[in-house]
Amino acid sequence: MSEIGLGCSSMSHGYGPAERDDEESIRVLHRAVELGITIFDTADVYGPYSNEYLLGRALSAHRDKVRIATKCGLVPRPDGKFSRNGSPEHLRAACEASLRRLRVDAIDLYQLHRVDPAVPLAESWGALGELVTEGKVRGLGISHATPEELEEVHAIFPITAIQYELSVWVTKSLDDILPWTQKNGVGFLAFCPIGRGYLSGRVNQDQLGEDDSRKRDPRFAAAAMARNQAIVDGLNRIAARHGATPAQVAIAWTLTHGDNVVPIPGTRRLRWLEENAAAARLRLTVEDLRDIAALPKADGEMVWDRFRSAPAPTGS
Repeated sequence: MSEIGLGCSSMSHGYGPAERDDEESIRVLHRAVELGITIFDTADVYGPYSNEYLLGRALSAHRDKVRIATKCGLVPRPDGKFSRNGSPEHLRAACEASLRRLRVDAIDLYQLHRVDPAVPLAESWGALGELVTEGKVRGLGISHATPEELEEVHAIFPITAIQYELSVWVTKSLDDILPWTQKNGVGFLAFCPIGRGYLSGRVNQDQLGEDDSRKRDPRFAAAAMARNQAIVDGLNRIAARHGATPAQVAIAWTLTHGDNVVPIPGTRRLRWLEENAAAARLRLTVEDLRDIAALPKADGEMVWDRFRSAPAPTGS
C-alpha cells in the first residue's frame, strides 16, 4: 500500500448535506490515484451507502491501481445514530450489497466496524472468514476491538489490518493496539490523523454547522477547543522549521510509529489532498518528536477512546 491512504467518509457523511459535492469528490479521488495513493477507506453506513456508490463510480476504471477497504456491522437508525449487527446473515448480505455498490468482484479489506455484544464474536468473524474463502473478500480487518478480542479473532482467521484513531491528540492505541499489531504482523490504518481537521489549525467553532458530527465530539466543545489550541500552536512551531503545515506535521508524526502504520486522512478538497499526500516526504527530527511528546494532552475524549466495545449506539 501507499504510505498514506485516503479516508473517504467526509465526502458523503458527517459534515451535513450542504458540504457534499460529489463531482468535486470524484476529482479528489482521481487526483489521489494520480498521486500514487492506493488505499481508499469507506463503509456502508457512510451516507449511508452513498459513499460506496461514489467510490464505485470514481474508481472502477482504476481497479488495478487501488485497494478498497470498506466496513460492515453498523446499521443506520432513523435518529441518525447506528445500531450494531454482527450476525452472520447481516454480514453476508452487507457484503453482497457493498460489492454491488463498489462495482468490484472482491473487496480488498473488509472490516468489522464495531463488535456486536449481542452476537458471539467468533460467529461474526467466522462468517467474515467464509467470505474470504469464497473469494468475495481478500483480507479482513476490525475497528475498535480490545486486545483480547483481537487475539480471539486472529486465532480464527488472520487479521490483515485493524483501524483505530491515532493522532497527536489521540494516542491511546500506542499503549496496547499498536504493539499488538507489530507483534502479529498486522497493518494499522490510522484514521483522523489530523483530528477531524482540528490539528490543521483551520477549524473554529463558527465553522461547525448543526449537521456537523464534530458538534458531538467533546474535543470540539468551545472550551475544549480553546484549551486544545496549545497543541496546534506547538505543531505550528514545528511546521515552521520545515516550511510545512501543522497538518503535514501531524500526518508525519503518525508515520514515525512503524512501517505497518498507514494514516488515512480524509478530505473533500483537492488542495488539502495534495497537502496531505506531501506529508509522506516530511521527516521529523528527534527534536520535533520530543517537542510533540511534550505537548499538553487533548481536552475532551470520544466514547471510543474509553470503551472500545461500548454496546451503546454510536453516532460515528
